[in-house]
This record gives sequence, C-alpha cells and structure tokens, in this order.
Amino acid sequence: MGKYAKYWYTLIGVLIVTFSLLGYYGVEVYRTAPPIPGKVLVEGSDKPLYTEESILDGQTAWQSTGGMQLGSILGHGAYQAPDWTADWLHRELTAWLELAAQKDYGKTFADLDVGQQAVLRDRLKTEYRSNTFDKAADTMTITPLRAQAIAETAKYYDKLFGDDPSLRKSRESFAMKENTLPSAERRAQMAGFFFWTAWAAATERPADVGGGSGATYTNNWPHEPLIGNVPTGENMVWSIMSVVIMMAGVGFLVWGWAFLRKHDEQEPTPPAHDPLSRVQLTPSQRSLGKYLFLVVALFCTQVFLGGFTAHYTVEGQEFYGINVSQWFPYALVRTWHLQAALFWIATGFLAAGLFLAPVINGGKDPKYQKLGVDVLFWALVVVCVGSFIGNYLTIAHVMPQEWNFWLGHQGYEYVDLGRLWQIGKFAGIAFWLVLMARAIFPALLAPNGQDKNLLALLTSSVVCIGLFYGAGLFYGERTHISVMEYWRWWVVHLWVEGFFEVFATTALAFIFSTLGLVSYRMATAASLASASLFMLGGVPGTFHHLYFAGTTTPVMAVGASFSALEVVPLVVLGHEAWEHWRLQHKTEWMRKLRWPLMCFVAVAFWNMLGAGVFGFMINPPISLYYIQGLNTTPVHAHAALFGVYGFLALGFTLLVLRYVRPELQLNERLMKTGFWWLNAGLVLMMFTSLLPIGLFQFHASVTHGLWYARSEEFMQQPFLETLRWVRTFGDLVFITGALCVSWQVASGVLFGARTPAEPSGNLVGARR
Repeated sequence: MGKYAKYWYTLIGVLIVTFSLLGYYGVEVYRTAPPIPGKVLVEGSDKPLYTEESILDGQTAWQSTGGMQLGSILGHGAYQAPDWTADWLHRELTAWLELAAQKDYGKTFADLDVGQQAVLRDRLKTEYRSNTFDKAADTMTITPLRAQAIAETAKYYDKLFGDDPSLRKSRESFAMKENTLPSAERRAQMAGFFFWTAWAAATERPADVGGGSGATYTNNWPHEPLIGNVPTGENMVWSIMSVVIMMAGVGFLVWGWAFLRKHDEQEPTPPAHDPLSRVQLTPSQRSLGKYLFLVVALFCTQVFLGGFTAHYTVEGQEFYGINVSQWFPYALVRTWHLQAALFWIATGFLAAGLFLAPVINGGKDPKYQKLGVDVLFWALVVVCVGSFIGNYLTIAHVMPQEWNFWLGHQGYEYVDLGRLWQIGKFAGIAFWLVLMARAIFPALLAPNGQDKNLLALLTSSVVCIGLFYGAGLFYGERTHISVMEYWRWWVVHLWVEGFFEVFATTALAFIFSTLGLVSYRMATAASLASASLFMLGGVPGTFHHLYFAGTTTPVMAVGASFSALEVVPLVVLGHEAWEHWRLQHKTEWMRKLRWPLMCFVAVAFWNMLGAGVFGFMINPPISLYYIQGLNTTPVHAHAALFGVYGFLALGFTLLVLRYVRPELQLNERLMKTGFWWLNAGLVLMMFTSLLPIGLFQFHASVTHGLWYARSEEFMQQPFLETLRWVRTFGDLVFITGALCVSWQVASGVLFGARTPAEPSGNLVGARR
C-alpha cells in the first residue's frame, strides 16, 4: 500500500460498513416480506379463494406475458399499461363501494348523498387496512362482500388479458396484443397474484414484522385516497434527511477537492509519440475486431427496437397501420430493446478489458489467450441469440410453461433472459475474468519494485465484475417478489452502477497514465478516492429501489440516506469533462484519440445530468412515492444507461479500434454527425416527450392516485398522445447518430488497415 495506505484503508472500511448494511437489511427483507397466505378464506366458508400455490402460479403466469415488460408490479416495470398493483387495488375498491351501496341502500354509489358515501368510505378503509392474516393458521380471511369485489375485478382482467371484443380498445391503449394470456386457467391464477400484491399495498403491517406505525406492507404505496394510502411520517422525515445529507456531502467534497487540487503535482510532459501505438499488437488484440463489430451491430438493433417500442405507445398494436403485435408485441420488443442494450454495453467493456490484458502483461499474450478470446466471443453470440429466441417463444406462448423461466423469459426487467441463458452469461463473464487474470496476476505479482496500486484496484474491479453478476442467480421462478427485487437490484444497481463504474474509472486512469498524459500517482490516488465515493453511496444506496417493494422503514432510511451520497461525486464531473477535453490538445498524436475522449466528455456530462440531476429527482422517498412507475423514471434511465454507460462503451470501442486498426483514419464528418446527433437525440427524446409526460403524470398521481396517472382515461388524452408522437423526431435524430458511429466502427473493423506499427520495445508498465 505504501503512500496510498490511507486511500486503501478508507476503501476497505467503506466496503466493510456498506456491505454489512446491505447484508443485515437484506436479512430483514427476507424476514419482513409480506406473507403469502397458505389459504385465502371467505368468512363462513372452508373453500379457499386462493392458496399460496395458486398465487405463485399466478406469478409465473404473469411472468409468461413478459412480466415487468407489460405494465408494472409494485411500481417496477414498463409504463404504457397500468401498474397492475395500483390498478387492481382501485378497481377492487370501487367495486366494493358499488356492491355495498346496492346492498345497503339499493342505489349506485354515485347516487348516495354525501353522508352515506362517507359512511361507506369509512367502512371500506377499515376493512381494507385491517390485517386479517393469521400467522399461526397461515390463513387470511375476507368478507363475502370483498370476495364479490374480487370476483368482479378478476372478471375484468380475464377479459383484458383474453380476446374479449369489449376491451379491444383498452388492449390497444395498453400496447397489449390480442389474447395476451390464452389460458383461462392461467388468467384466473394471475388475477390471484395481482390481488395479493394489492392486498399487501392496502393492509397494515403488524408490529412483529416491522410495523405498528399504521403503514401498509408497502409503506402506504401506491397513493390511494380511498383507503388513506398517503405518505407516512417516516417518508417525509427521511426525504428531508436525504436532501440534507446530499448537501452536506457536496459541501465536504468541494472543500476536499479544492484542497487536493491545491496540492496537485506538476503535470507530466507527454511523450513525443503514442506509447501504445509503438507496441506490437498481440494475436488476441488483433482478434478483438469482431467484438467491436458485435457492439455496433447490437447497438443498431437496440436503437431500432427502441423506436419500434416507442411507436407502440401511440399505435398500441400497429406499426403505421400494419398490425404486427401478434408476432412482435410491445412486451417482446421492449424486452429485446433492453437486453440488446445490456449485451452491447457489456461487450464494449469486455473488449476494453481484453485489450488492456496484454498491455498489462508486458505486451505478451498468455498461452492460448487468442483461443480464449475467440471462444468467449462465440459464447456471447450464442447466449444473446438463444435468449432472444427464448423471449419470443415464451411471450408467443409456444414454449411449455414449465420451461418459460429456464429457457424463455424470467419476467423481471433487465434480467429478462431465461435462467439457462443467465447462467451462460455469468459463465461467460467468469471466463472473461479468467482471461483477464491470466494476464494481470503475473504483472501484479512480479517482484520488480514497481508501484502496482492502480493495477491492484483494476484487478479488484475485474474480479468483482466477474463474480457479482452471480447475485442474479440467488432467486428462483417462485421466489417471493420482495426477495427477488432485493437480488435483482444487486445486478441492476450494484453490479452495473457500482463495479462497472469503478472498472471504467480505473481503466481510464490506467490508460491515461500509460499514455503519459497524467501522472501515475495522481491517477492512482484519484481512482482510489473515486472508488470509495462510488461505493459509499452505491452499495447501501441499492435500497432506494426497494422503498415500496414490501420492505420496512429502516430499509427506506438506509436507502434514502446513502443513495443521496451517490450524487456527491457527480458534482465535480464538469471539471472532469474539461480535463478529458483538454487531453486531446496536449500533444499532436492525441488528435487520433479525439472521439474516444469526446465520448468520455459526454459520459461526464450525462453522469452529472442523468445520474445526478434526474437520478436525485426520483431518489427521495416522498418523490418516488408519487412518481415511481411514471415517465419520469425512463428520463433517468435513458440519460444514465446510454448517456453514461452507453457512451463509455462507445468510447472504449473507438479507443480499441484506434489501436487494433492503427492506420485507420476516422471520418471526421461522420464522427461529428454521429456524436452530436446522439447527444441531441437524447436531449430531444427526454425534454420534448418523456419529461413533460412524466410531469403531467406526477400531477395526476398527487391529485388522484397512481392508478389514474397510468390509466387509459388519462394517458389517452390527445395532448399526451401528441407528446408521444413528438418523440419520433428525437428518435430519428438519435438513430441517425447511431448509424453514423456504427458505420464508422463497422467499416473500420471490416475494411480498415490491419498492419501494426513497427514495435519499439516494451514500455508498458513503466512507472513515471
């Protein structure tokens, strides 16, 4: 550790504390998850309305429709169809009121006077918030009136997910294909699952499992005035605390950053020639061209699927008048859109690591490294194609239902691929770890007296990327959805936003120090400090996705407090962007790295705006209470996923292309168009469509409830439909930019010069 001991001890301390919190409250998630009763009984009857098995069967039925890719559950999922939890709850409540009005007064609820309506609303609130689950008997008891309301609501869902002509217009509004779930038995089971999630959202949590404050199992989410589902006091307290913590963190960072900048050492003088271009390419590095081609092929596929998916929000079953939903429904193309993004971004990161491996190893390939690189590439292709086919067969209901989870579609956003393909992806990432380790560890362990702290941090991030994806294997097809959400966000949040962030930061620091553009000492210190900041907010910040997923108030407190700190390191990204921009002017040969550097500048900008501003917009509990599941969420998702990780992957791709095709001259006009149109398209997509729609939904959610903000009545208003049409312009601009960059990379890989520069000895690893 040497002179970096304080940085290492800080990072190790941060990891011990944060993972202890993540583990401790993870155990609490298991212990306090809303119970799935063994039997749901109607008063006076021994025949169960639902059982634990039938509710879990309903969960698998919902997964087979695309799950979170068609509407959402507990606020997580897609945005065009309703949130099924909020929608079921409101429909059941209004059905209960109508039935009670007819039974007690012989009138419709609307025809009752104000006093009579108030009496029924009070009864409704008491009945629905009361917890009738008997833990000892493992049963839940409901009134006959509620059973009737459930039956009426289930009848609506049977029609909606079938092909009943009376609801065809609704299916079109929700971007659902006809006969979404063909089996009537499976539709009935799915209704039981929707009922159970609504029960958890309406029923007060008992004291022995973290309750006692009058909050429901989902912390009073969703907003539903009919039964008093409003933000809890704890929600307000921790929302304010998160803002205070964020401001304090920013203040400390600014002072600390100013101190560090004051004590910066003098910048090194860049070498006269690019050090990496004077080292002969190894066979494994030459074979990386196909990885770069796969990156842009999947990138183009993803952006076209994105445009296709967006169009479904205005023509729910058609594409400019052609009914394509029976073959390629919204749930399927949205699945492919997200999975393609994850595949191409991951491939870009893997390619960057494989390029660096021989550089770290003194310019040499370990034995059989090229074979390993080739095997990994074709394994990625097989997993990608196989998972896409499995997605199609599941949503088309061609695959036997018992195979859906394993070979088809898990139903969970971002981890949609079947479990077998997920295992294959994990095996591929683990194999990448092996390929990296074979090159890195000899250099790391060599007794040559060189400073290896930066290399040690890079090695640690590589190991974490290789292993932590396995967290997604800790749940199964019939795992409780609250428990599943805990592990899913280990992958979506912790693996991507945590370890990939550290890897990217460290890899760039290693590259720039190797090129002689920044001092090794400052690169190491900055990387270690950044890693501590990322992990301090990022690890326990995972819980901010679980505020309303059936967790308790302490989980909300930890998630709100630490996730507020995720914003802190993003404050100085403006300076980071300037530093990256300035690098291209430090020496003449850096002009060849202009466009990779521009991508890294874009990363800094979008990290600040997408992850920082838009991320914090939906981060405090009081904010997320109202806007979870609205179009404000994809604003953050697009700006962070593509703006940060997409541009990082493109930057890595262009960087690797520069060295594996050393004589290639990038087309300046093509790259300028591609880069700026990608950024402009992303801005237009968000500010002319997604954000305005989200803000209108936000107002509707606050004034009426989430059910209304996601309802057909609200979403199909002409001005909102116009805003969705307006997005087409931004999509076209973005697609144009994507095609320009992709053509540059693809043509460079296929037709670029392949002759490496003359070797001039091994100067990789020399410490300055």
